[in-house]
Formats: sequence, structure tokens, C-alpha cells
Amino acid sequence: MPFVPQEVFADRAKRIRTYLGENELHALVVTTPENFYMVSGFHLDVAPWERPVAAVIPREGDPFLVMNELSTNHLRMAEERGTLFIRDHAIYVEHPRMCNRTYTRDQWALLLATKLRERGISRGKLGVEGGGLTALKSVEPGFDFVDVTRYLVEMRQVKYPAELEIMRRCAELTDFGQDRYMELLKPGEVVTAFDLQIARLVAEEGARRYPDDRLEVRLFSLSGPASAAPHGTGATCGQRFEKGDGVVNIIICRLNGLVVENERTLFVGEPKSDLQRKAFEVATEACEAAAEQMVAGNPVSSADAAAQWAIEKAGFGDNIMHRTGHGMGIAGHEFPEDMPFLHRPFMEREVYSSEPGIYLYGVGGFRHDDTVVVGAKAPEVITKRSKRLEDQIVRV
Repeated sequence: MPFVPQEVFADRAKRIRTYLGENELHALVVTTPENFYMVSGFHLDVAPWERPVAAVIPREGDPFLVMNELSTNHLRMAEERGTLFIRDHAIYVEHPRMCNRTYTRDQWALLLATKLRERGISRGKLGVEGGGLTALKSVEPGFDFVDVTRYLVEMRQVKYPAELEIMRRCAELTDFGQDRYMELLKPGEVVTAFDLQIARLVAEEGARRYPDDRLEVRLFSLSGPASAAPHGTGATCGQRFEKGDGVVNIIICRLNGLVVENERTLFVGEPKSDLQRKAFEVATEACEAAAEQMVAGNPVSSADAAAQWAIEKAGFGDNIMHRTGHGMGIAGHEFPEDMPFLHRPFMEREVYSSEPGIYLYGVGGFRHDDTVVVGAKAPEVITKRSKRLEDQIVRV
């Protein structure tokens, strides 16, 4: 299983240069982790607020990176592995000492300006994220900054075929995790400890399938009435699975830089009430109704509307707490984030979560989450674990 091919990054660089020319920008300067990876193929191992970095694609000339010395060996390993697209990198050090590097942490913007001058860029307009690089402006006051965040967001929305294949493989790992979850759950276990157990099994399976690749795994579960808070109560360290409880879990995997979500509602033994059964079935219907709308040409808002209609007609309209889904890709939560109010058409090869929920205080939450690829004629749901009630009851 390869990482995202270098051809993808090369095509992005070509598209970026076209955009720079059309907008009379001399270069693109990227400083945030997700976009840094999108243009360079490098997964940042530093926090940019603490150790500033920049990935620069000039309109003319070769791209380059400005990096902190902590990343030195990481860069070398990525280059040897063949996953680093931008290989020209300049490194600044943490503090002054006797070495052959002349730039320190407080001079990183000077290093960036020097590298730009090597490309013939010492003034004019630069495309940046969020409106500016204050430190660079203080070194080279002749620069003007143009916020291109929206352009970078749009570039990440439609996935390359190679990226979709990685996401399909990633989804298979999340399904593996859901299967192990159902097989191994027992009443009385500590929820957080069980999550770690399943995460370990997914990580081991990932190591078996893709030993030379990059995999990140996260699990988060809530059991019983606590699951009525979609993101947790804030104090569930000692929570245990109890017989008759409903459980909402989520398995999130990031394989070679691309994220998949897989969430299911299940029961520890038979549900305690008809209300639980009804809410489960309606949540399932809403999830599938939303996914069915994810076809190129349909309004993005149609997915949210379909889920909302399914929930409201069943009498649970007052128990909706969030939109139906969000974009997915390099980050778990990608744009668009405003599904209910976004009426532009779905685009083929976008990827979304479909996760409408019902939340009954004192009872619990009911939410499935599928990762869905927008298709030309039909959606592709890449998370396959069953949502049927009979398959989501742990036999105790």
C-alpha cells in the first residue's frame, strides 16, 4: 500500500502555480499542519506556534521548506522513504552554538526572506493563510499578504483517486475494529480501557497489513445515559459498560495522511425499552437517508434535510443537537462545516461523514457515522459494518 503518490503533490504544485499567476501572486507560503502536508507530503512533527515553519511554492522556481532543527532526521527519513515532495529545505537552530548553521529560532523569518530572495522575490504579493506572517513583514516590509485560505480549503475538497483508495483501505481497518468491538465487549469493563484495547488490536492489524506505512488510531465511546452528550460529559474516567445500556462509539483512523470515521450505536444485551429501539431505528434511517443524497449535483444541504426529515417525522425533532456531517480528508473535520446552509452541488470525489444523531437525556445517544464518497450516480459508503439492530446487540 503506497503513500499518496508524488504525482498528486506535483499536480497540486502545478495547480497552485496557475492560481498564483492568475492572481498576480509571487508565491504561496503555507504554515499550518494540514496544508503543509497537502503541498509537501511531510507530516509536521512540531507545533508551528512553538517552532515556526513554512512550505513555499513560488510562481517561478523550485519550492522549498523552512524547518526547525528538531525535524532534521525526520526530513531525511521521509526523503529516503520517497514520501517528501519538497526536498529543498533550510533549517534554523533552537539557540546559538558552535555549528555551521547561522540562523536561530529568533531569525527564522530572516531565513525565510533569504530563501525567497534566492527565488528573486523580495517584495510584492504573497498568498498566505489567515492573512499574514507578522515576522516576515518585519524583515521585508515590501511584502503584501493576500489571504488564500479559501483556495486551499477548496483544493482539499475533491480527492484524487489514489487518496480515495487509501481511504477505502483505512475504512476496512475501522470495520475490523468495529467487529472486534462487538466480539469482545463485556458488561463491567471500564469504557476507556476497552477503547484502548480495541485501538491496540486495530494498530496491530494495521501493522500486519501495512507495515511500512503511517497509521494513527483513536477510539472514543460513551455508554448509557452519558452518551446523550455527543462529545462526552467531561468526567467519565470510571464509566463501565452496564447490561441494557446503549453505547455510541467512534473509531477514527488516519492512514497515510487521510482520515476515516466509523461510528456505531450498539447495546450491551437487549435494549431496556421500546424507546431505545425506536430511536436506534430512526437514527439508522436518518444516516442512510443522508448518505443517499451524496450524489454529484444534489445540493449539499439535501443530505442534512433528508436526515432531519427522518428524525422529525418520528417525533425526535427536539432531540437533534448537530448537523448531519462534515467534509473529511487530511483532517478529520474538513470543510464544508455548514452542511444545512450550503446549497451548492455536491462534487464527485468529495468525502463526507454521515452522522445524524438523536439525544435523549437520561436515556442515551443514538448515532451511526459512515464515511461516504460522493459519486457521479450513487454514493459510495466505504464503512461497511452493519447497522442492523440484530447485529448491534452484544449477547450477554
